[in-house]
Amino acid sequence: MEQTVVSSFSTIPTYMHALSQTPKRLALRAISVSTPFQELSQVRDRSGPNMRRSLRWYDLVGLGIGGMVGAGIFVTAGKASHSYAGPAVILSYAIAGFCALLSAFCYTEFAVDIPLAGGAFTYLRVTFGEFAAFFTGANLVLDYVLSNAAVARSFTAYFGTAIGISTTKWRFTVSILPKGFNEIDVIAVLVILIITLIICYSTRESSVVNMLLTALHLVFIVFIVVMGFTKGDVKNFTIPENPKNPGGFFPYGLTGAFNGAALVYLSYIGYDAVSTMAEEVHNPVRDIPIGVSGSVIIVTVLYCLMSVSMTMLLPYDAINSEAAFTGAFKGEKGLEWVSKVIGSGASFGILTSLMVSMLGQARYMCVIGRSNVVPSWFARVHPKTSTPVNASAFLGILTAGIALFTDLEILLNLVSIGTLFVFYMVANAVVYRRYVAIGTTNPWPTLSFLCSFSVTCILFTLIWQFVPSGTLQDIMLAVCAIIAIALLLLFQWLVPQARKPEFWGVPLMPWLPSMSIFLNIFLLGSLDGPSYIRFVFFSLLAAIVYVFYSVHASYDAEKNGSFSPKNTIMVLKHQELAVV
Repeated sequence: MEQTVVSSFSTIPTYMHALSQTPKRLALRAISVSTPFQELSQVRDRSGPNMRRSLRWYDLVGLGIGGMVGAGIFVTAGKASHSYAGPAVILSYAIAGFCALLSAFCYTEFAVDIPLAGGAFTYLRVTFGEFAAFFTGANLVLDYVLSNAAVARSFTAYFGTAIGISTTKWRFTVSILPKGFNEIDVIAVLVILIITLIICYSTRESSVVNMLLTALHLVFIVFIVVMGFTKGDVKNFTIPENPKNPGGFFPYGLTGAFNGAALVYLSYIGYDAVSTMAEEVHNPVRDIPIGVSGSVIIVTVLYCLMSVSMTMLLPYDAINSEAAFTGAFKGEKGLEWVSKVIGSGASFGILTSLMVSMLGQARYMCVIGRSNVVPSWFARVHPKTSTPVNASAFLGILTAGIALFTDLEILLNLVSIGTLFVFYMVANAVVYRRYVAIGTTNPWPTLSFLCSFSVTCILFTLIWQFVPSGTLQDIMLAVCAIIAIALLLLFQWLVPQARKPEFWGVPLMPWLPSMSIFLNIFLLGSLDGPSYIRFVFFSLLAAIVYVFYSVHASYDAEKNGSFSPKNTIMVLKHQELAVV
């Protein structure tokens, strides 16, 4: 018979007793890891009805393109070019795309092996344990909520341009609120709430709608590229509008290009949403690698072409930070209609990206709920729609609340740091899982390598950012690079892999994941100080929630948990599906 444990939250005395046991429970739960078998059976079963496996590889490619292109370049291109990189924003998108592709490889290996909706949360839970998974999952859900709020506010700017109404008429200012939080955007709220209702209905139908909208949106993208190449001027690659501003392709230096890459990394958050659809993919082994990596490659090419087009249309210092493409044609005699067409296309694409990202954030929250580190209410899958309705509704309302008043720049910086941190953690996790078999392999050589390599990358980044350019900086950077390569070679020669992926694995292990680790750390070093202050604040808040709620709820769930015949049957069905 299954043992039932009284909830730690049933009464105040019970909760106080649970708090007194916090150190013991932290020791038991914080570094406890689950197995793929448990994730695919016992943990998944807490959602009730299964999510329907109805997506194919082309659905995933369409979702990836719709999720990334719709929001990414329309939200970040203007800001990155005008304030960070100048014309070198083209290089910024290429750097961010390469970094995203490396991270996509890491995600794909996990998603094929553990085809569940949890994404990074699940991957870290089976690798580094519960606390690392919760800490990362909390940051990831925050990323989704904030990025979706940013995208919704950007929609207001583009839609206003399309219909000829200034953004100031869509938003109104509340003087008693602090600057950056005082411009109220009701339209952004309405857009988020409508999309929330749509994604609660059906994943398959949402994918079909996304495919149609994305196909039409690509027509607008081609239009933008053609207009830039035919109406633009190559002199804008080197000559600013204001002669007092720095000129050249790198007006802010090579550092500016990397700073821009850190900002535009928000543009690639959509591929991560694709990985959360793994539980609803018909054939994970074949479809996930094509869908995730394919969408990142296609989108990177599109971003670079669009940034070339934008740069040719206007000097970097004349680009509108919030609506770069529509602003390029404002005031151009005979071309005002182009601005409205682009505004319509951007608004259209932003809606598709919101749909994909909100699908992803709900699935993350659903799986975090399955682990009981947040209330299991979030884990419920509706029996009729086969969607996580509770998580979708809650996060939709939260996103709408943030979009109502928070400034775009504040949202973008905070999202970038959280995204880079999550991708950094997943890259570490894929290396650790390849070289460590829990219970049979000594983890310390792998942990020592990961820590040493990360420290070396941090030193390289600090030298790049704070040591003045010159011979001394070059020597210090070269020493760091030599140390990093030496660590990689020693690790590859001395530590054998503990497991080989059964279906799909990251090639050139451990070189590609290590490059992802380096690039994520390097881009993290490009962000401003206030971003880190906000990141530390929300991370401390996540740690407090874990200590005062999550660890106790997880402890109760573990004491009450058991496997069942139904769970075993489901895992066997998954294994049969994987070899189809």
